[in-house]
Amino acid sequence: MADEPLDPPAAPPPEMAPSPAAPPSALLRPRREAFEHGLLPIPKLIFPESTLAQTLAQLKEKLVAAAPDGRVGAETLAESLQIPHEQAALALGTLAAVLPTEDPALADGGGTADLRDLLLFLYIQSYKRLVPRSAHKDSPAVADVWPSTSAFDGYLSQLSPIQLVRSNSRRFMPSQADEEIHQLSYLQKHMANILSLLADSIEGEGDDSMVLTMETFEHLGFLVKVSEGTSLSQTATFFANSDPDMPAAPVPASQILEWMSLNIASSLEYCTERSAAKESSQQIDTDVTMTDVNTSQPRNSTPSSNPSYYRNTTFVEGFSKTSVVKHAADVKGHSVKILNCHDSVIYILAPVKYATVYGCSDATVVLGAVGKVVKVEHCERVHIIAAAKRISIANCRECIFYLGVNHQPLVLGDNHKLQVAPFNTHYPQLLEHLTQVGVDPTLNKWDQPFVLGVVDPHDSLSHPAGVSDVKAESAASLDPDLFTNFLIPSCFGAEVQKPTKCNPFPLPEIYGASQRKKHSALEDIQKTVRELQLDDNRKRELTIALHAQFKDWLYASGNIRQLYCLQGD
Repeated sequence: MADEPLDPPAAPPPEMAPSPAAPPSALLRPRREAFEHGLLPIPKLIFPESTLAQTLAQLKEKLVAAAPDGRVGAETLAESLQIPHEQAALALGTLAAVLPTEDPALADGGGTADLRDLLLFLYIQSYKRLVPRSAHKDSPAVADVWPSTSAFDGYLSQLSPIQLVRSNSRRFMPSQADEEIHQLSYLQKHMANILSLLADSIEGEGDDSMVLTMETFEHLGFLVKVSEGTSLSQTATFFANSDPDMPAAPVPASQILEWMSLNIASSLEYCTERSAAKESSQQIDTDVTMTDVNTSQPRNSTPSSNPSYYRNTTFVEGFSKTSVVKHAADVKGHSVKILNCHDSVIYILAPVKYATVYGCSDATVVLGAVGKVVKVEHCERVHIIAAAKRISIANCRECIFYLGVNHQPLVLGDNHKLQVAPFNTHYPQLLEHLTQVGVDPTLNKWDQPFVLGVVDPHDSLSHPAGVSDVKAESAASLDPDLFTNFLIPSCFGAEVQKPTKCNPFPLPEIYGASQRKKHSALEDIQKTVRELQLDDNRKRELTIALHAQFKDWLYASGNIRQLYCLQGD
């Protein structure tokens, strides 16, 4: 699932304002995955910016001494940073999840990491997310009512997650293009330090004493990328056209810095102008009406700021009171983002690498198979049904997570009344999709939350100092008597040779027993009804009463909307 190249700006009519500048020869883009899924709120991984380069240089010396082969395991990392082993293992697992290519020696985080990748991963832990253009937290437009104090004596946000999203209205929140520009600016500022951290010292004087090999240069692909399928070394003039039979000679770090700085500056200028042009033209309206929704047709809702940025991301955005279905053929790229959807059911029945659910309320979201990370933030009263390698949950309220996850669910931020339960659904292609992305259905750690701190140092919404050691509220296991299977309409499934006919994640015995008890009770009721000696009029009355009760339940639960959507097909 490859990125498509950016579209060149079209030539405008003479009477229009000039179009953005032509793209630079090497358009460098930040790898969003590293910044969106690779940051951990672990204080000892985050160093002050003023001493960041020096601290990491000292850490590099320590790690080289402890791991002369250049591969660092969790034990070595824990000892070097003086952190618990489980936090070091989490760091390596998170690194594995955001690498641009698979590292067999690191596997899924259980092996050893390349020191160069690890140093880059640790460096960006200092990154701060983009500050909203307006930080008003008491908007009169907020309709929800939320307690005036939080579970932590009111020092955190006094708004619910949805209030926080709404009060920082869409026009004030950073767009996707804004965030990429912010990330590029961060890399521009820190590139000299990053290169000095990766460089090797050789005999020589001045700038020529620090060099990078072509292999080390390629590790910068953790942070930046050019078009899909093109490596950095193929783009850079000093490594291009190297003899494949002869290793390329190391290049002075100063020369690489000059090339990176020039191209990042050109890319920033191009992207900034293009984003401004898109924003001013307001060419795309992302509001969705009921008549726009057709669950049988693929539809991508893309942010208006700069859609050409996002050819490897599928957006499902702004849906309300409807059902939306995305199959594999509808998903563009390896990432899906479900943003600001309310009172809806969203089905992503496709294999992807990354998934984000942000700012949703009173919704159900089904994620079929996510091979890297699911991130859920600022959601209220949402049911998340996800089969994934990893999941991160932050700043959510009254949500239930039905999980099939190979690693412990990561819980952080200001949460309230979260519940977790085993995975509870299936569709015909589910096993095939799990295999494609590498999720193991025999391994499910749904009930082992890994709880980190309440305060996220990367968050642009600052919190008072001195509270970084306060743990986030964990998630409770759902009462087995409340556990039910979620049925995906059969018409949503495609024809496959070996369809998945049941939940591939085995249920824990207590949940399985509860399911069997409910099935037994249902069979008893059906048997009793069949054995009733009733005349035709009484049978008709019973049928009408049952239908009325079922109809009342459909309306009360909101499931009536799904029937309407299915009828619309």
